[in-house]
Amino acid sequence: MWYKNEVTQTLNCDYPIIQAGMAGGVTTPELVAAVSNEGAIGTLGAGYLNPDELTEKIEAVQNRTQKPFGVNMFIPKTPRYCSKQVARSRKLLQSYEQELHVKPRKITERIESTFEEQINKILKLKVSVCSFTFGVPDKELVKELHKSGVKVIGTATTVEEAVINEQAGVDIVTAQGSEAGGHRGTFHGSYEQGMIGTMSLVPQIVDEVGLPVLAAGGVMDGRGISASIMLGAQGVQMGTAFVTSLESGAKEQHKQAILQAKECDTTITSVFSGKPARGIENDFIKQMTPYQNELPEYPIQNELTKNLRKEAAKRNKPEWMSLWSGQSPRLSGNKHVSEIIKELIDGTEMIYSSRAHKS
Repeated sequence: MWYKNEVTQTLNCDYPIIQAGMAGGVTTPELVAAVSNEGAIGTLGAGYLNPDELTEKIEAVQNRTQKPFGVNMFIPKTPRYCSKQVARSRKLLQSYEQELHVKPRKITERIESTFEEQINKILKLKVSVCSFTFGVPDKELVKELHKSGVKVIGTATTVEEAVINEQAGVDIVTAQGSEAGGHRGTFHGSYEQGMIGTMSLVPQIVDEVGLPVLAAGGVMDGRGISASIMLGAQGVQMGTAFVTSLESGAKEQHKQAILQAKECDTTITSVFSGKPARGIENDFIKQMTPYQNELPEYPIQNELTKNLRKEAAKRNKPEWMSLWSGQSPRLSGNKHVSEIIKELIDGTEMIYSSRAHKS
């Protein structure tokens, strides 16, 4: 069968389908557990969770499933704090904040990282899989995770980044194509250099590294899974397909925006967070893009816009929300996870059965 391979063996799952660890509340314990209970790998997005919140979420998942699941981590980076950029951003955000009646968010010159504490929680609570983006875990951390039986998945947007992941000792690498929704995982070189389509990226990474490769970016159904496997991937990582699921924690405006979007409606922007990310273009993006190069880098800009984005959701103003989405929104559906995964498996098996019949 197409789904019996190194990925399923390494991750101890039935199907080589990994639900992307989308931070910011999308990956509820209900979503993560539902994906794992269907034989795939659910992933909790831990990027913005403090250690106590992470503990609570992991335990909530464990109460809902006995199957393996993962936690996705952001590799921390100390941002360059520029008071001029912060002041510029505050001035640009002022009119939005005034209309929404939200107070400007207070930030300090140094944003403390809780990365080590998060890792300790993952080890203590015996999470099965840990994936990383925005960088590569160092070799010692990978060894520590391996000693505790944790499987490690890295992210690459170029062949060179995949090689760096392999050298660090990760078990599996995700090839994040330019079609993918949400933040770009590029960490070596400019994000523009990492804007390589999934169809081009996957086979080149497969040819260069000895690791199992997951295809990510634009994969939404059995056709996408089959194509990824034909390109040499041994599995897929899917985000947008699960954002609109009934178990997702995405705001209803976000779900509806994806369900109503076309393939040409997304864009890459850094105006919300200071890091390039793909989302549905809206008024905030259009109005802020001319000043994009004047804004602070991630995570400073992300902190500055946090209250604004939350209040925009409360007041039903999707035009000011970050509506992350990949380039295949027409293929989304507002369904239970069980239905989504069944359609993925059936769709892939149908293609393989058709090929076998023709041969």
